[in-house]
Amino acid sequence: MTTFFAQPYDISATGFYFEDTESYEAKIGSIRNDYGDLVEEFEIQTIDGDLIDIECCKAIGINQANIIDVMLKLDEWDEYQKRNIILAVGECGYAFDAATSDPDDFDIDIYDVSSLRALAEHFVDEGLFGEIPDALQCYIDHDAITRDLGMDYTEATVAGEAVVYRCG
Repeated sequence: MTTFFAQPYDISATGFYFEDTESYEAKIGSIRNDYGDLVEEFEIQTIDGDLIDIECCKAIGINQANIIDVMLKLDEWDEYQKRNIILAVGECGYAFDAATSDPDDFDIDIYDVSSLRALAEHFVDEGLFGEIPDALQCYIDHDAITRDLGMDYTEATVAGEAVVYRCG
């Protein structure tokens, strides 16, 4: 469960914590400032929760207009979809609307490896460079492949997990 805080832009008003759409909707229309005026504008902050949810909210840029859609989708999306959003929107610059966008539609390649060197070794092992005889395996320059991969791929950490990705 992710905990959010609605911080009023009006400094004479007090915000509130919420964890679901019901508690948000119940409180958002009832906050008043010290002068009795209804407060209408809030900054939405992510306070506590799973690290992947917090990073996903940061990438999307939660605000008063999208918080309900984001809260509903956070429960619906799996970790791989959240990771797609974090990298595609937060790193690659894709536009995202929580109400209409599908996290599986991004043109992004993500590999669960810890470094570009590990990706280079993976590509060689998978035969990306063709069949390499055992006698020639020791002559493969993984460092050169790593440098070449660095032109298109980037290392990142998502929710504490190292990944390598490429934007399409």
